[in-house]
Amino acid sequence: MTITITAFERSPDGGQGLARDTRVRWALEEVGQPYGVRLVSFRAMKEPAHMKLHPFGQIPTYEEGDLALFETGAIVLHIAGRHAGLLPVEADARARATAWMFAALNTVEPPIVERETVELLESDKPWYEERLPLVEQRVRDRLDQLSDRLGDADWLDGGFSAGDLMMVSVLLRSRASGILDDYPNLAAYVARGEARPAYGRAFDAQLAVFTGQPPG
Repeated sequence: MTITITAFERSPDGGQGLARDTRVRWALEEVGQPYGVRLVSFRAMKEPAHMKLHPFGQIPTYEEGDLALFETGAIVLHIAGRHAGLLPVEADARARATAWMFAALNTVEPPIVERETVELLESDKPWYEERLPLVEQRVRDRLDQLSDRLGDADWLDGGFSAGDLMMVSVLLRSRASGILDDYPNLAAYVARGEARPAYGRAFDAQLAVFTGQPPG
């Protein structure tokens, strides 16, 4: 059955690989599964056809036969569970990798997104100068903890897994702020993720949508 995902017709990240469809593309590339992409405009995201797939009118979505999924974490977990390559075979290691997926999405990403929101949407507000350092410290608190846990290991728990895929994707969002530079082991961890051929193919495919040029 053909896998089809949705992605922004015009990604607001400017082709930096930060749109969440990149995470799904990366997972599919890691497990060697071909997929098609249906590009969706901001207007179409709120129309009934797309809202039927994603009740909150966002991207990405995932369709395979009669199965339709939304939410990036759920999609990547489904891919990892169905195809070898992203989750360990041993049950306890598999559970730990899944826990790191949830940690990336539920613990590390929220303060990073909150900081982005403050910087992008509240810079003209009277509370901005006081609020930004507060939300930035929340990011640093999480990165302090993650950095301590990772130490000098290559990956979070043994070999590369879906947990690392999701965590690297989340940490990439903090690069533009310069915060990631203060954590050399995390910056190196992200670089290792970006160096994976599957990530390169996913990034190039997402960038091609923005530039209008086929992946090179």
